[in-house]
Amino acid sequence: MTQFLGTVAVLVWKDLKLEFRSRDILVSVLVFGLLVALLFSFALKPSPGEGARLAPAILWVALAFSGTITVTRTFVREQEQGGLEGLLLTPASRDAIFLGKALTSFLFMLAVEAVLLPAFSALLAAPLLSAGIAVTAVLATLGFATLGTLFSAIAVQTRSREIMLPVLFFPIILPLLIGAVESSAHALSGGGFSRWLPLMGVFDALFLVLCPWAFGAIMEE
Repeated sequence: MTQFLGTVAVLVWKDLKLEFRSRDILVSVLVFGLLVALLFSFALKPSPGEGARLAPAILWVALAFSGTITVTRTFVREQEQGGLEGLLLTPASRDAIFLGKALTSFLFMLAVEAVLLPAFSALLAAPLLSAGIAVTAVLATLGFATLGTLFSAIAVQTRSREIMLPVLFFPIILPLLIGAVESSAHALSGGGFSRWLPLMGVFDALFLVLCPWAFGAIMEE
């Protein structure tokens, strides 16, 4: 177990260090998210009441596409530099490799959301800084990063990975995104924690069990 956790920690540290050193994806994702919030705020000019009604859908559209940019790059650098084959030849288990990559995407997306949520809250005149929204964001991001990492591993083997990933990924992640929108709307209406949160937790648990197994099977091909 110690070796397993050590492998995961090393992979997370390596990937985060490389991403924050280059800042390519960080800047792209933040600019994209802020641009979406800015365009919607000017187009809709929401009042505080309207902002709370419109914010969940706008927020999760922006976060979904920003997250897709993030997970698309999960294995691209390894593939381009020939590191993926070397990584798979190491004694590290496939589960540790997968969880290291998924945890990197999860932490990176949370860092982006920590910047975007206050910006969306100000631009859309909606109280997005609440415990209900925070729990929803964590659960939705965990499932998104886990499943996205698996489909990134599949898409990186194809020539049109930027196209293939959304085509394969969004139909399966859609129930989790619907839950995130509904839970966010419930929190913004003053209802506190939503009944959708346990369902999102079930999705996360399934993804955490099935995706590492599927990743190992895919990498054996």
